[in-house]
Amino acid sequence: MEIRGVIAKRLLESKQTTPHLYLSKDVILDPLLAFRNELKDQHGVKVSVNDIVIKAVALALRNVPEANAYWDNSKEEAQKCDSVDISIAVATEKGLMTPIIRNADQKTISAISSEVKQLAEKARAGKLAPNEFQGGTFSISNLGMYPVDHFCAIINPPQAGILAVGRGNKVVVPVMDNDGTEKAAVVTKMMLTLSADHRIFDGQVGGKFFTELALNFSDIRRLLL
Repeated sequence: MEIRGVIAKRLLESKQTTPHLYLSKDVILDPLLAFRNELKDQHGVKVSVNDIVIKAVALALRNVPEANAYWDNSKEEAQKCDSVDISIAVATEKGLMTPIIRNADQKTISAISSEVKQLAEKARAGKLAPNEFQGGTFSISNLGMYPVDHFCAIINPPQAGILAVGRGNKVVVPVMDNDGTEKAAVVTKMMLTLSADHRIFDGQVGGKFFTELALNFSDIRRLLL
């Protein structure tokens, strides 16, 4: 069976057998964009928004280990994963591939960046080894390079979660000035939508995961600790 056929079968199976829970949150992207520019201007390090998102998600999963888990059908219970291994959705001519950044929580953003580039090239060339795309603990699907604001992705079993990342949009929001008066300001917002296995993620686990993730976007220095 060709890759597209396998993907189609697995997606249908996932949708039919995994109880999908959907949670959304928009985050303000400006601290991340400023940090990215600083890396480029001061250190000559070029990374993508997606590279920083991977690190932010990996650290959130490390800090909320019950979200970095899978459902064990034989035991009928949740099992926590020993490492944080992030699968990245990459479109190829043969279909969607998901190369894995292993131990992403322990890697620097520049290391993640170069690994993503290498794995994406291998995926497009059809040269990924099985261990490079099998066995991740959580997935990220980013359509921010397209005019897509918000979408819900389908879980990649046996994983319990996939984060769908939309594009950044400039919006006007009220902010409080130093003297306590409210004024209008333009910020860049990006919508994140988590599709989660409801057997692993109840509302509380999802809430804790998003709380950690939002902190990583608002206080970007957390990613360097």
